[in-house]
Amino acid sequence: MQLQKKFEEILDPLGHNAADFFMAASLYHAKKVSFARAASLAGLSFDAFLYRLEEHFGKGFLVNDESVLEDITLVEQIKSHAS
Repeated sequence: MQLQKKFEEILDPLGHNAADFFMAASLYHAKKVSFARAASLAGLSFDAFLYRLEEHFGKGFLVNDESVLEDITLVEQIKSHAS
């Protein structure tokens, strides 16, 4: 995918792989993919994707019927690996 120059100018100051992050975040906010899938698409860890969502959108998780079970499973897996 090639971005228009105007997008590149806006995204460049927002950091490494900003286009991937915002595309994944947009798909997540549009309820097209789960949190876990969006984080993977963005090339970010669970925590990094959550941090960037909160940083740029003021909130992290969105709860919806289609992805909530996958997200809950992911959180449980992360918690079990952390302990």
